Amino acid sequence: MDRRKFIALSSVAGVSMAISSGLAGCVSNARPSSNATFTHGVASGDPLQSAVIIWTRAVPADNAYLADVIWEVASDKAFKSLVASDKVSAKASQDYTVKVDVKGLSPNSQYYYRFRSADSVSAIGETRTLPSNDVSEVTFGVFSCSNYPAGFFTPYMEAAKNSNIDYVLHLGDYIYEYDSEGYATENAKQIGRTLEPDNDTELFTLNDYRRRYALYRTDKGLLALHQNKPFIVVWDDHEISNDTYKDGAQNHQDDEGDFFNRRAAAIQAYYEWLPIRPTFGEARMEIYRQFTFGKLLDLYMLDTRVLARDKQLEYAHYRDKDTKAFNQTAFTKDISNPQRGLLGDAQRKWLNETMKNSSAKWQVLGQQLLMGRMLFPVSIFNGVPREQIPAHVSNLADIKRKQQRGETLSEKELQLVASVMPYNLDAWDGYPVERERLLTQLKQLNKPVIALAGDTHNAWHNTLTLADGTNVAVELATPGVSSPGMESYLSMDNEAAKAMAKDLPMLIDDLQYCNLHQRGFLTLNVTSEEANATWHFVDAILTESGKVSQTHSITLKA
Repeated sequence: MDRRKFIALSSVAGVSMAISSGLAGCVSNARPSSNATFTHGVASGDPLQSAVIIWTRAVPADNAYLADVIWEVASDKAFKSLVASDKVSAKASQDYTVKVDVKGLSPNSQYYYRFRSADSVSAIGETRTLPSNDVSEVTFGVFSCSNYPAGFFTPYMEAAKNSNIDYVLHLGDYIYEYDSEGYATENAKQIGRTLEPDNDTELFTLNDYRRRYALYRTDKGLLALHQNKPFIVVWDDHEISNDTYKDGAQNHQDDEGDFFNRRAAAIQAYYEWLPIRPTFGEARMEIYRQFTFGKLLDLYMLDTRVLARDKQLEYAHYRDKDTKAFNQTAFTKDISNPQRGLLGDAQRKWLNETMKNSSAKWQVLGQQLLMGRMLFPVSIFNGVPREQIPAHVSNLADIKRKQQRGETLSEKELQLVASVMPYNLDAWDGYPVERERLLTQLKQLNKPVIALAGDTHNAWHNTLTLADGTNVAVELATPGVSSPGMESYLSMDNEAAKAMAKDLPMLIDDLQYCNLHQRGFLTLNVTSEEANATWHFVDAILTESGKVSQTHSITLKA
């Protein structure tokens, strides 16, 4: 990182990432001295075998600079058996958010926590530490892409009721930076999910991002899930700006100020509002980190978005404006450039060494982007109107079915299905050299590997293969919490989306399953012998009465 970029980050973010520490066994006799209201519930996160972050927001009644509050951790919900407590300050410079790193806890244990001011008591949160060597199973709830104006966060609420979930993995797009007329806002007024009047423009400043987090954290489902489960999080692009890369973003223009200042503000707000431990230090933006679940599983949370990603390629840049001819030679040269990447040298080296040293049976990657080879027939890109793409896909799938049955295809049919190209250059498909390098590394481990992904708003199950077709790992992608998926982009009704979901695995070699029209979440239960993945789809996000109405499950053997 050059000096200007470092200063742009550290001068803003460094002031608020500090975390108070508390030690189990130390119970303070201090009393809360400030009147303060706990405006956004409680949360916990980044659990370790002997520590966990607890979080709240305490706003003083008189808008003072700070409020002193008491935090308490107990082994029982009645708080008769206090494990630790102490005083901590909620400061205006941290948007009155409070984070405490409670240390010295017992492995694989459930704890209860709360915060007290002189005139108020927070909700009681539940959390748990990571297991040590003796662990038979673990269950994750996996989420991404929660857009407030698009609908209620029904998947969060349903997961909060799910007693099987031990830990929540959030793979990014926790908030969206758009204005009140932007992406997925068409139903906002009707359902009462409009942005606040002082925060209805695109986000650029620290206060902008803080207010957006404050709004999102009023959703009942998100409040409940944070209160009931510890979170392990990583950011994607919308926590900053759409299609972010290491020194810019698609949704950041030259007349919108300095990108690095905007990114610094976004990262500061992220660290303030989420229960995450800054593993590499308070003024650093590296958030890749490891979580060990005994000998059963190692989880690696990766950053494929902010830290080191090179700018995405765009097909439009390779198409002649007049003739519309596509410059395949130039495109192939650029996408095959071995210098283009997502992880960066430091993160890649860390991942390689850490996985090699892992003694856990399962290796799980928690990251943002779809890794599978989503290669669509080229004909889809050659002038087919968007609304006609589902019908065209159906026709192509029928051709493939004929081919599988051994029927003779015409020359035209052969041409339609012979050539393929990636549909999303923002995903790992846009960085094939980096992907091949990573998959080769995973193959050499000779251990079962599961890659988790978000970002697309849809559910996917892919086999991850090397360029020569060798199977390496399995990819499971969670649907969005509320952000619309491919059904919206292609203007499909439910039946058309279901039909296309059945057709795509015929066209895409490594695709095993997809759901293109429902919002929800993924659960992953891992034992020594197998991993069971279940996609949970909700029936409504435009009302608060939605519930899980459909599931799809698979079993992966170790």
